[in-house]
Amino acid sequence: MRESESNSDRLDEGFMALADPVRRALVARLSRGPRTVNDLAEPFEISKQAISRHIQVLENAGLVTRSRDAQRRPVHLDSARLEELTEWIDRYRIIHEQQFRKLDALLSTTKERKR
Repeated sequence: MRESESNSDRLDEGFMALADPVRRALVARLSRGPRTVNDLAEPFEISKQAISRHIQVLENAGLVTRSRDAQRRPVHLDSARLEELTEWIDRYRIIHEQQFRKLDALLSTTKERKR
């Protein structure tokens, strides 16, 4: 089964957004709840403008959204979008785990025969 181009493009965007360590750290912080740009910028030694650009990349990839709360614009993690990426990874992880289980069974059988 071949993935549609749009789904493939969405996966590419998501994984490219997560390729940067700062953006992965932002996602980790957002997993604990919404944060403002100021909150997100706090532990980093880069400008708030740079943090805003990283947030924009995550937003373009659909991994985060922004809302308006009076003067604040909190950033929220889109867990459903993140789940799409983990489902893709899990699909291939499960295949490899099954192959390793078969290999383990074969090695156990071989080991038992030698006894």
